[in-house]
Amino acid sequence: MEEHMLPCMNKQLFGVECPGCGTQRAIAFLLEGEFYEAFKIFPAIYTMGLFFILLGLHLIDRNRNYSKLVITSAILNGAVILIAYFIKMYFKL
Repeated sequence: MEEHMLPCMNKQLFGVECPGCGTQRAIAFLLEGEFYEAFKIFPAIYTMGLFFILLGLHLIDRNRNYSKLVITSAILNGAVILIAYFIKMYFKL
């Protein structure tokens, strides 16, 4: 599966990882059952999963209003992505 992953254009062009670097590898680790490795590669993988689950519920179940949960999970996901990115850049992990 790793042979078919897309390269990060930001890393190729500028030599610096983008905030989303590691998403594909984290998904591959999740599919292999390596949950801790997925978190180490991309800590926002679980908040991203929560976001997509809530977004799917919002689109499928029109009887309930999930918009506040979707917005809250999107903000949480963005915060986790940015915090993890700055920690990774600061400590060069």
